[in-house]
Amino acid sequence: MPPGGGGPMKDCEYSQISTHSSSPMESPHKKKKIAARRKWEVFPGRNKFFCNGRIMMARQTGVFYLTLVLILVTSGLFFAFDCPYLAVKITPAIPVVGGILFFFVMGTLLRTSFSDPGVLPRATPDEAADLERQIDIANGTSSGGYRPPPRTKEVIINGQTVKLKYCFTCKIFRPPRASHCSLCDNCVERFDHHCPWVGNCVGKRNYRFFYMFILSLSFLTVFIFAFVITHVILRSQQTGFLNALKDSPASVLEAVVCFFSVWSIVGLSGFHTYLISSNQTTNEDIKGSWSNKRGKENYNPYSYGNIFTNCCVALCGPISPSLIDRRGYIQSDTPQPAAPSNGMAAYGATQSQSDMCDQDQCIQSTKFVLQAAATPLLQSEPSLTSDELHLPGKPGLGTPCASLTLGQPTPPSSMPNLTTEAALTDILPLKDEHVGHQFLTPEEAPSPPRMLAGSPLAHSRTMHVLGLASQDSLHEDSVRGLVKLSSV
Repeated sequence: MPPGGGGPMKDCEYSQISTHSSSPMESPHKKKKIAARRKWEVFPGRNKFFCNGRIMMARQTGVFYLTLVLILVTSGLFFAFDCPYLAVKITPAIPVVGGILFFFVMGTLLRTSFSDPGVLPRATPDEAADLERQIDIANGTSSGGYRPPPRTKEVIINGQTVKLKYCFTCKIFRPPRASHCSLCDNCVERFDHHCPWVGNCVGKRNYRFFYMFILSLSFLTVFIFAFVITHVILRSQQTGFLNALKDSPASVLEAVVCFFSVWSIVGLSGFHTYLISSNQTTNEDIKGSWSNKRGKENYNPYSYGNIFTNCCVALCGPISPSLIDRRGYIQSDTPQPAAPSNGMAAYGATQSQSDMCDQDQCIQSTKFVLQAAATPLLQSEPSLTSDELHLPGKPGLGTPCASLTLGQPTPPSSMPNLTTEAALTDILPLKDEHVGHQFLTPEEAPSPPRMLAGSPLAHSRTMHVLGLASQDSLHEDSVRGLVKLSSV
């Protein structure tokens, strides 16, 4: 407003001050751009990611590299030393068929190893707390209890009762046929097993590729072994057996590797063919969860009763999308998954979280009151006269005030020397109100050794103003009283 005039106030613009700046001198309009992080960078499971999250594998990949070396070395020796002779002596289709089998094996192996097997996302802290509250309501548990939630639920699938187990690591009830992999530390949907040869779990999203890998590898192993023996026999007919082995030592190495590996690979392929035809998993078959006979009590509720239908569902059905969205960006308001812990600790922490918040608030408020009461007056504060303390509409300190009672002075808020005394009289109760606690009122306080000379406060009959030394003792007594009150 201009001086001497009553003109209208000019409109002012107010800019919002940023409270999130890293330093006080940083401008609110110059913020550093933080690079957005992807979800695979903070993935809680024990997995390794490559190519910006496109490739997902287990951490233990040593056996996987051994698998790659065996396939590449054996196939490479076959194409380098055996195929040229066989293409001339028998037919050029042999290296062509071998190449098709090799590329199919490598493609299915990499597809199995580099893909998401069907990892289930972990529950966020809010979702875990809500699930535990639902369990408490269903079981009638009191709010102060610390009993961990039950580990199972029961659902009906095709007339068969199936138990859903609670995972204390992922904070979820696992869906049917899901299990938690101890090596990858993830719950995997339709978990079959963890295969170190492929360096990944085998589950719902990569089981068909795993089955095609072992099946095609069986054909490739038998194919290489058969034509290596053929190559040695043809050469031995011309130069003798020992000379044939000397002329093609690579064939001996190929034959040894294929001979010792063909039995396990072919046997594993036959076992998984049986599992697919009955619509079971390795985990279910080892535990003996279901029976193939429909008439028994523990019949398999997931089987369609037809071998052809079960094979079509396992090998030709649609592939479900990944549920973890590992290449997605982390939003600032997106809650992170709950940290793994045992059931007892997580359950008790959820129950007592609100009580701890209330206790923290009470402690903070008590500390604030103690600090306000214990703050001493500054020694350098000047004494104020009645003219300086006089406010419009209120009597000065030099005149008696009938509205004030003894022991309860209420000075104006602009009086610096009396603000602490007024706060103390408001905080500390009178003696007759709390008989059990010994508090000092301004009347019971010891008389000050000296008064402020020349000040109207020394002659006031309605207000007892203490000196600096007595004010310090009063503060000490008030602090002791507040500590006693908080302890009671």
